[in-house]
Amino acid sequence: MLSRVANSIYWMCRYIERAENVARFIGVNLNLLLDMPSEKDKHWLPLVMTTGDQELFEKNEADYNQEAVLWFLTFDRTYPNSILSCVAAARENARSIREIISSEMWEHLNHFYLELVKEESIKMALQDPDRFFNIIKMRSHLFTGLLDSTMSHGEAWNFARIGMMIERADKTSRILDVKYFMLLPQADLVNTPIDNIQWIAVLRSASAFEMYRKEFHHIIPRNVANFLIFDKNFPRSIYHCISKAQIWLHRIAGTPPGSVTNNAEKQLGRLMADLEYTDIDEVIDSGLHEFLDNLQSRLNMVGGTIGTTFFNIKPQVTSTASEQSQTTLQS
Repeated sequence: MLSRVANSIYWMCRYIERAENVARFIGVNLNLLLDMPSEKDKHWLPLVMTTGDQELFEKNEADYNQEAVLWFLTFDRTYPNSILSCVAAARENARSIREIISSEMWEHLNHFYLELVKEESIKMALQDPDRFFNIIKMRSHLFTGLLDSTMSHGEAWNFARIGMMIERADKTSRILDVKYFMLLPQADLVNTPIDNIQWIAVLRSASAFEMYRKEFHHIIPRNVANFLIFDKNFPRSIYHCISKAQIWLHRIAGTPPGSVTNNAEKQLGRLMADLEYTDIDEVIDSGLHEFLDNLQSRLNMVGGTIGTTFFNIKPQVTSTASEQSQTTLQS
């Protein structure tokens, strides 16, 4: 497979997953505001802080209110991680590899973009944001379903799934970080009803509430963090995402489990081993935020090494959080 093709399909799926997870970030806040209507604006600052793009936001906006943050994270074309920017980038990648992906995938992605740029979408996002961002998530789910059901599960599909899993692991960690930033000025709210409401919102933002309740029943912060980080079966947990990415990376490289042939496998293997031999008590003792921050940095390193190993390119840093963005190949 050409490195250009592998690069495009990898980033196409990362961008779609990123767009979905930005919608999930916003869903955290929208759910919280239903239960905590007072001082609404103060709940939008943590959302931008967790993206690492606070400086970029403040260049164009002065206030962290709902309308400004929704526009920045959803429709701002100058912000490379906004939903519109991600869907546009995914569409351009898909356009360049139409002979590799299925026609259903291309048609859905093209329709996704064209609907998003309509004026009606902007009105819906501002007037009925809960419905709008649920639609974004459903369109992402449909794209993933089309990827799995209409495309051969060969090398191209493996690159697509690796990109999706690395992005998902990173964003699950950031969803947990939303909670951390929300409680920074409110340590006295720990173990109160408001605290429980916030943890429920975090679970719902990862579509994890029902699965968590089946396993743990009661909302206990330690168990919520344990579920979203270490659960082996839940498809949005960090452990599950990284373990799947490692399997698909071995398939591409043609190496059996337990051995490595390149730096990408080595870095991902080390990260997987650390998760295998770490538990939630160690994470809490060392600090949840510190653990998540280190995890995000290592995931960025893995993504960069995949680029240099398989695509022969170096990623550009697009935010203060060192979130990666695609670098196009020179023709």
